[in-house]
Amino acid sequence: MLGWRGRERKIPGWFACSLDASAMHFAHARAATNAKSVVSTYGAQPYADAPALAKVAQSMKLGRYECAALLRSGEYQLLLVDAPSVPREELKSAIRWKIKDMIDYHVDDATVDVLDIPPAENAASRSHMMFAVSAKNDILQEKIRQFDEARIPLSVIDIPETAQRNIAALYESPERAVGLVHFGEQDGLLTINFRHELYLARRLEVGVAQLGDDSPERAASLERVAVEVQRTLDHFDRQFRAVPVERVLVAPSAASGIAEFLKSQLGIQAEEMDLNDVLAFDGVLPDRDTQWRLFHHFGASLREEKKAL
Repeated sequence: MLGWRGRERKIPGWFACSLDASAMHFAHARAATNAKSVVSTYGAQPYADAPALAKVAQSMKLGRYECAALLRSGEYQLLLVDAPSVPREELKSAIRWKIKDMIDYHVDDATVDVLDIPPAENAASRSHMMFAVSAKNDILQEKIRQFDEARIPLSVIDIPETAQRNIAALYESPERAVGLVHFGEQDGLLTINFRHELYLARRLEVGVAQLGDDSPERAASLERVAVEVQRTLDHFDRQFRAVPVERVLVAPSAASGIAEFLKSQLGIQAEEMDLNDVLAFDGVLPDRDTQWRLFHHFGASLREEKKAL
């Protein structure tokens, strides 16, 4: 997603990271086809200011890596559009025209990329759909400035939806779709994969703050999640009747019992995830809390260049 720079191959794999006011969160993995992908390093490095971040980057020798910056919710929009009937070289300009009235800023101030949704055989809907990813140029330019000042060699900018797709792909069965839901502190992200592609993505206005065991909102929030999951599965079934959703995975978090609740309320196969089952880690295995906090960093580090248009 949102890649723009030519580059030479360095250390195999991707170093996925995000910067907040006081720390860099990161994960690096080497994707594999017939074996578990290997996560070589992960964690968080605190810093006080831009010069301190540059020292962190130097100490970690980040110049050796292909780096992907991970956007946060609210820094971009993911829009579902009909695929335009234009030559490939005109695709992005046609998509820009389609989304100009769907974003709350001028399209000339946006960077736009696209994700294809390959039509499934015998799908109920014959229309060909795509995702358009739009982000304000000033947001991206600020990201680039931060990375440049720290001398972190940024190659691409990625989003949680594609990072989540990469992890869900590790759980797919042949000719079966798989759902995956991850809950951040204040919101959630539900995706559906098929043949290692992202077919559906939906934001949920419920997070672990509302789903925690000691939250007074827990019962009502679980009900809301169940309703939204059922609506999403119903919508997917209407669009792709020949593609059954085999199961719904629940990403690690501090909130327990979500998969069991979905299973009991919806009668679907739902299960809690543990990334240690599908990824190999050099060194210490990540605990549940670490898997939650770095979930999309692990996913972004598994990116494959062939996914981009």
